[in-house]
Order: sequence, then structure tokens, then C-alpha cells
Amino acid sequence: MREYKYLLALFGTVVFWGSSFPAIKYLMNIISEYSYTWVRGFFSIIFLTPYIIWFATRKGFSLRCLKGGLLAGVFYSLGLWLQAWGTRYTTASNSAFITGLNVLFVHVITGILYKRYSKELLLSLLTSILGLYFLTMPTDSLVAIQSRIGDFLVLLGAIMWALQILAVDKYSDCNPFVFIYFMFLPTMLFAIPDIVNGSIQDVFVRIDAVLLLVYLALVCNIGAFSLQVYGQKKIRPEVTAIIFLLEPVFASIFSYFALGEIMTLNQIMGAFLILLSMYIASKHMYK
Repeated sequence: MREYKYLLALFGTVVFWGSSFPAIKYLMNIISEYSYTWVRGFFSIIFLTPYIIWFATRKGFSLRCLKGGLLAGVFYSLGLWLQAWGTRYTTASNSAFITGLNVLFVHVITGILYKRYSKELLLSLLTSILGLYFLTMPTDSLVAIQSRIGDFLVLLGAIMWALQILAVDKYSDCNPFVFIYFMFLPTMLFAIPDIVNGSIQDVFVRIDAVLLLVYLALVCNIGAFSLQVYGQKKIRPEVTAIIFLLEPVFASIFSYFALGEIMTLNQIMGAFLILLSMYIASKHMYK
């Protein structure tokens, strides 16, 4: 039974991430994708710094955790930025569907690297992607060149998210808070455009934007990613990627309460198929 706490940690991750969607939707009408990426990381770093100082003086941390955190941070930062950038040029449903395809990349990469796979995992993968399709119902946006560019950017972001999951899997033995502290550091590179344009102070003018970014930093960054690192200590990355497909399910739930959006019958069917895919993969869940 003790193994289930790692599964619950990953469920906590997707609940927190799901709560971020109404906030992100609001923020993208106020600030750029560059500002969104670095300020969200900036607040996370500020809040974690006291703990990191305490941990370093009491226990110290290994070069391996620093390296792993920075590596995951590169993938995380690029994924966050590419997803926000691409969503400007494509539909939200397309972005959600394409981002969710990171599950496919995780399965392919782990199958190649670790020489492991099974019929159950393949069936789980196909079921989860079908569920993702019903959940997001992507539209055909290939008519416009601009939409193609957006879809491509989000697809690149999905690859980055897949690599982030695999990086966390490799270094999941690290202290979660230490790991994510270094993971957030690369986001600060995205402050360069605001510095060059002399608009860095503009991000902090609107109190509503600041409060939302603080929420994203505390709950959806520190809370969610620390649970991810902890959960992946025992949960295999292939299964983790499938669990993360529940993110749009919780996003729909939170969007209902925050924005009045209602889940359709197709979305409910999609959520059911994703849960079914998790059940199919349950035999291969733990490391």
C-alpha cells in the first residue's frame, strides 16, 4: 500500500497543473510568453532560496542533483515557452492535444533507450491518445500557414515536456526541492528580451498579474513539480506520461468553476478512456 503514495503524488501534480489553465489564459492577454516564463520561474526561485540556503548549510547537495535539475530546467523552460508561443497561432484545443502527445515521445524514447515495452503499454498508449483526442477535440487548423507554425511550435514543446519527464526519472533520487530549484534557474534566460526592451518593470505593474504569477510559482511550480519528482521515484516514466494526460481533465473542472466552461459528452468520454488507459498500464506502473 505504501507504493500508492507515489501515485497520489503524481495525481496531486496534475490537479495543481490543471488549476493553472484559467490563470494562464488570463495572463496571456496581459504579458508576453517571455515574461510569463521568466517571472513564473523568478518567484519560484525567490520562495525556494531560504530552504536551499538552509539545506546547503546543513546537508549540502551533490553536483549530480545540480546537473540533473539544470538539464530538466532547460527542457522545462523551452517546453513552457514553446507551448505559450505556439498557442498564440493555433487553437487552444490543438495546443492541448499536441502537448499531450508528449506521452507518445516518452513511450518511444524509453522503448529505445531501455529496451522495454509490452502489449499492455502499447494498448494503454493507444487508448490514452484516443482519450486525449476526445478530450481536446482538435480542429483542422492546417488551412492557414500561421496555424501550421503554431502547431509545429507546440509539437516542439511536447518533445521538451517528454524529455523533462525522462530527466526527472533519471534524477528522481534527488531532494525534490533542491532539484526543482535548479530546474527553475534556466527560465531566467527568458528575461533577456524584457531587459533589452527596457520593459522588465512593466510585468510588475498590474497587481492581478503579480498575484496570479505568485500562485503559479507556489502551487503549480513548487508544489506540483516537487510532487512530480517525489512520485517518479517509483512510477515508471511511461505510466507517468499517461497520468499527466489527466491534466486537461482537471483543467476543464477548474475552468468550469473559474470561467463557466462546461465539459461536453466527448470530453467526458475522453476522460474515461484516459482512466481506462491508466488501468491497463497498472501492471507496469512501478519500477
